[in-house]
Amino acid sequence: MLGGGHVDRTSRAPSPNSQTPLAFTTPTSSHGASLVHGLVKKKPPPPPPKRKPSMRPEEWVVALYSFSGEGEGDLSFREGDRIRIVKKTETDQDCEKGIMSQQPGAHSKLQLAATALASGAVVAGAILGYQRLQKEERLTRLKSSIPEPEEQLPDHLPTRSLSVPALPPPFASSTDADADADELEREQLARNRAFLGEAGQARLRAAFVVVVGCGGVGSHCAAALARAGVGRLRLVDFDQVTLSSLNRHAVATRADVGAPKVRCLLRRLRAVAPWVRFDARAEVLDGTSAAALVGPWTGDGDGDDDGDDDGDGDGDGDGGGRGGERQDGRMPDFVVDAIDNIDTKVHLLKHCWDQKLPVISSMGAGTKSDPTKIMVGDIGASTDDGLSRATRRRLKLQGVTAGIPVIFSTEQMGDGKAKLLPLPEDEFQKGSVGDLGVLPDFRARILPVLGTIPAVFGYTAANHVILSITGYPTDYVCGKSRDKMYEGILAYVQGTEEKLMRALEKGAPSEDVALGLKIPITTGDIAFLAEELYGGRSVVTGLPTRLVLTRWRKPETSILVTVGGGETVQRSSDLRLRDLVCMTRDEAKRHFKEVLTGPRTVEELYDARVVEKVEARVKRAQMYEDEFR
Repeated sequence: MLGGGHVDRTSRAPSPNSQTPLAFTTPTSSHGASLVHGLVKKKPPPPPPKRKPSMRPEEWVVALYSFSGEGEGDLSFREGDRIRIVKKTETDQDCEKGIMSQQPGAHSKLQLAATALASGAVVAGAILGYQRLQKEERLTRLKSSIPEPEEQLPDHLPTRSLSVPALPPPFASSTDADADADELEREQLARNRAFLGEAGQARLRAAFVVVVGCGGVGSHCAAALARAGVGRLRLVDFDQVTLSSLNRHAVATRADVGAPKVRCLLRRLRAVAPWVRFDARAEVLDGTSAAALVGPWTGDGDGDDDGDDDGDGDGDGDGGGRGGERQDGRMPDFVVDAIDNIDTKVHLLKHCWDQKLPVISSMGAGTKSDPTKIMVGDIGASTDDGLSRATRRRLKLQGVTAGIPVIFSTEQMGDGKAKLLPLPEDEFQKGSVGDLGVLPDFRARILPVLGTIPAVFGYTAANHVILSITGYPTDYVCGKSRDKMYEGILAYVQGTEEKLMRALEKGAPSEDVALGLKIPITTGDIAFLAEELYGGRSVVTGLPTRLVLTRWRKPETSILVTVGGGETVQRSSDLRLRDLVCMTRDEAKRHFKEVLTGPRTVEELYDARVVEKVEARVKRAQMYEDEFR
């Protein structure tokens, strides 16, 4: 190349296989030198790279991956897996932008559907398999947690012995330990001592209380007495804990279902008050066993086979109590009646009345819901309570009209409130429904109970016992006694019988056939007739004032009953409860003149409604009279 020269390419593009002459022009000077031209062979340019056809989306290769298995949830690529990277072309980019806009063929739809079904089946199988494994694992753990039957069965067998596993002595026997125990006890009872005083707490600590019935009412009462510091407690109940009684029992749990109620209380209360002596009796109280169950404290630990109900191995049955004497033969300072059976309740109350034992009786807590209507009063003043009414009637027929404090509710029954549930019809078809009761003469039907109300009854009974033993003043709002009214009615009946005897009997002119006449009626009978049978109202007009009792019909035969003769003759009337009706004094005076000593009959003097009402009451009086007299 000459200096200062340049290459001048023609503007026409040569063909790839032709030889194109190139002219090299040498720059000329101003003198017009000519350029040098020559022919040069040109190397053909390389052909453009052959573009591979773009791949269809379904031919793309997706990276293979799998679980390594070294750890749950650890995701990694296995060695040997390959990823084919495809260079994106315009067609590929178009596919990425709108692959879903393309209409797949029938083969593509079937392939996608099959893939979805297969993946769903795999996932469902994995989930179900995992859940099955979890269920089997839980079932295995549950089975392993259940003890063998022979390990737990003895604790739930109802037995008469009520053997309780031996408990360690609550306090050591050393002098220092006794001093510490006394200090702990004083601190535990500090609030009671501050309320009742030292003397009152000491009397409570030395007291002996019997609780008959350890269900919803009795369990709360016994627990409160133990916590208050009562020294000796005798628990009497033949029944076992049931699952349905857990809604109202003070201390029972599901583990106690099937165990005697007295044993359940014994075990729990020992942990609360280790100084209390317990005497557990799983027996039925009746007329023959009342003397023993409500008898003196023997200290023999009837709660256990070995006479050691405190579990300390000394056989004294003192329940862990410390200090003081065993005081064998001491009668109860108080008796709590928490029985829900009428016959048993009457046996207990009559026994306490005869033995002059202080007693408080809990009446019906079933179907009650208003705690503000719960009262403490004399049994003669209790009203609006079914159990109280039935108990009061039977006690009055046995001569007990007053003197027994009771806990009762004045709540009235009404629409929408709970009531005694009837037995299903199929139970009547099976036979005698009396067999459904726990014991003969015990109720078979279910009485709805709100769990809170028995607790109120129980704590009220415990409160009364504590205040009575310690001498704390009480000011109950009780109903007024009507003993004077009953005595006045009895005197009227006596006078009427004497007048009727003189009018009907034909004795010697100088002999007074009514002299020394006695009538077989008591104030208890008067109370039963006036209050229970006639509701404290006249059967004729319904008036509640100036009430008396008189014969209903004129006697057709002699009413005089004589025993002996001469100076020792005993004269009495054959008067019965069914013969008497309740009227006002003015109505009775007219009745005596028109019917008893006059020519008219009751059907002529009164309308049919009054006669029908009286006849119905007479039948009820006859039923009670035949049962109790």
